[in-house]
Amino acid sequence: MPEIVLIRHGQTEWSATGRHTSYTDIDLTSTGEQQAREVGSRLAGRSFAAVLSSPRRRALRTAELAGLPVTAIDDDLAEWHYGEYEGITTPQIRENRPDWDLWRDGCPGGESPDQVGDRLDRVLARAVADLPRGDVALVAHGHALRVAGARWIGEPAGTGGRLRLDTATVSVLGYEHARPVILRWNCC
Repeated sequence: MPEIVLIRHGQTEWSATGRHTSYTDIDLTSTGEQQAREVGSRLAGRSFAAVLSSPRRRALRTAELAGLPVTAIDDDLAEWHYGEYEGITTPQIRENRPDWDLWRDGCPGGESPDQVGDRLDRVLARAVADLPRGDVALVAHGHALRVAGARWIGEPAGTGGRLRLDTATVSVLGYEHARPVILRWNCC
């Protein structure tokens, strides 16, 4: 059965320091570029019917360095919109909102978990439509792909908070007995 392969972009300066990065379009670090090349090595010999990427440079560059020709740029694969929390860390947010939880509360001026879930549901529907032609790769961001994993198995977007996803990792969604399952998660 064809699979959906989730690829998180390589390290950026902000991902290395835990800063929330959605619409800020920053480049990979040299470590992130090396990580992206390593993703390509791990995927060597695997072909894809479609490669969908977030429009952000960090995702597009990861695809390029991994040797994955992007067939479509999909705005729905952009990272969770953090609104007022763009560029700051969770500990900084909790200085003013000690009980804040992204997966429950979303972000002021940004997106709620349900809004992100709706976007990733659309992405998954597009990916499923391509599966009859072969495997599909989605190159994107940590929180967005965690939501994709949760939604794939029929869970609310907030369940993504229980699916850790490191930079430049590969996760695989597929089927078992016609039921959507997570086949592999956060593999390096």
